[in-house]
Amino acid sequence: MSSVAVIDYGMGNLHSIAKALQHADSRVDVQVTADASVIRAADRVVFPGVGAMRDCMQALNDTGLSAVIRESAQSKPFLGICLGMQALLTDSEENDGIACLNLFPGHVRRFTDHLHDAGGNILKIPHMGWNQVKQVEHPLWQHIPDQSRFYFVHSYYAVPDDARHSVATADYPQAFTCALAKDNVFAVQFHPEKSQTVGLQLLQNFLNWDGNV
Repeated sequence: MSSVAVIDYGMGNLHSIAKALQHADSRVDVQVTADASVIRAADRVVFPGVGAMRDCMQALNDTGLSAVIRESAQSKPFLGICLGMQALLTDSEENDGIACLNLFPGHVRRFTDHLHDAGGNILKIPHMGWNQVKQVEHPLWQHIPDQSRFYFVHSYYAVPDDARHSVATADYPQAFTCALAKDNVFAVQFHPEKSQTVGLQLLQNFLNWDGNV
């Protein structure tokens, strides 16, 4: 039986992502865990994230999970979600500047205030709700139509140094990277577990993915 470790660093309710993974493939053994040995033994790893970057990175560093994440991201299919995507970059503007895991060279920036759409309407921060996602070819987009809508909740966004790492964008109001990929790592800003059919398809694609592009 294939196994998936959902990394639990003590922040947020991880029930929804675990349930969504199980729903995507009932044959998969899904474990929500902070145990390094369980994470290392899993066939795949999911790194979800909620809350503030400072608290996230402190928890990862204090528990030793930073090293486990870096190791897992070198050796098996790895999926980062929301703050779990942002934490993979070099640093974040949040909390006056926080060093992150640096798996993707780049930075996490805050949406500027006073954003407006093309009609002049004020765009609120955080960016919250459904938004279209424009894809760049990758196995995890299989069976998901381009420009499908996914559910977002965030005030910060990724700016990778290498544009080739960006495998999807959304507009708010300008295009921003909402998915990153490199080798066996894939990460998304949106919440697939809250994105209905297309979100479940992405999780199913991840569970079937061997880490090759």
